[in-house]
Amino acid sequence: MHLSDAQIEHLVDVKQALPVLEEAFRDMARNRAATQRRVRTEAGGVKLSTLGAVLPEAGVAGAKIYTTIKGQFNFSIVLFSTRDGSLLATMDANTLTRIRTAATTVLAIRALATAGATTAAIFGTGVQGVAHAYALAEHTRLRSLRIVGQEGVEKLVHELNARFSGGGLVACAAEAPGALDGADVIVTATRATSALFPGSAVAAGALVTAIGSSLPHTRELDDALLQRASRIVVEMRSQAREEAGDLLLARDGVFNWDDVCELGEVLEQQRPGRTSRHDVIVYKAVGIGLQDIALAGLAYRNFMAGNATIAR
Repeated sequence: MHLSDAQIEHLVDVKQALPVLEEAFRDMARNRAATQRRVRTEAGGVKLSTLGAVLPEAGVAGAKIYTTIKGQFNFSIVLFSTRDGSLLATMDANTLTRIRTAATTVLAIRALATAGATTAAIFGTGVQGVAHAYALAEHTRLRSLRIVGQEGVEKLVHELNARFSGGGLVACAAEAPGALDGADVIVTATRATSALFPGSAVAAGALVTAIGSSLPHTRELDDALLQRASRIVVEMRSQAREEAGDLLLARDGVFNWDDVCELGEVLEQQRPGRTSRHDVIVYKAVGIGLQDIALAGLAYRNFMAGNATIAR
């Protein structure tokens, strides 16, 4: 059985993804799930990447495999049963990748942003920038979204205001200095190779969620911000230590890897997240197989449940 991106658009959304992803991260923190770090193989300008996970509590294991050619990605997933090892499905994973990244950022915001946070600055208007804008508008209490980007900003602002203004949301186009001024949450979802703004411009108490880079030689955040951070949170320490350029490119002594904690540890209250409303916190994401396979399992279950309903 193969599920296409078009089918998955109707099978999974951010609202459904949130509890599934939270449980998956908690399971990893409890040592009830295991995640395979990304492996990249490249020749002739073609890159093949593989990352996977085993989630016995959810009954699934699998791997996401994708190509990168001239900066363009194509994602697929192979999904197995953990009960008998059988192949359950293959599926396109472009839609799942978009949903799981934005949904996990929502989890991080709920866990790490200050109570009463209302204002967000979103850097980037590509696939992930747009996905994050919609996810924050619909699934957080943030009511002011400042959008910073190179193209498509006005279109995104218009669409957000048209869809969510009834709930009190106001979106506006902004430049970096104004966007950062007093922002409670900052999302960076760009293809920048160097810091987007000075860390000194980030307000006390802000949560900065950096999701644009998963390469060791690119970054969106500078050393000044990392040095200000009371806590740095990642999805998975071992993968971050290989891929998170924002952290790997920092000068020695800017932060201590022993102090970096995982999102699942915060959700399980094994490690503290925010301890003061004045804390500046950095959530650095690179994307891990746990997220992909958790949502692939959800897509499969929803597909099978829909077929069963039709059969009845």
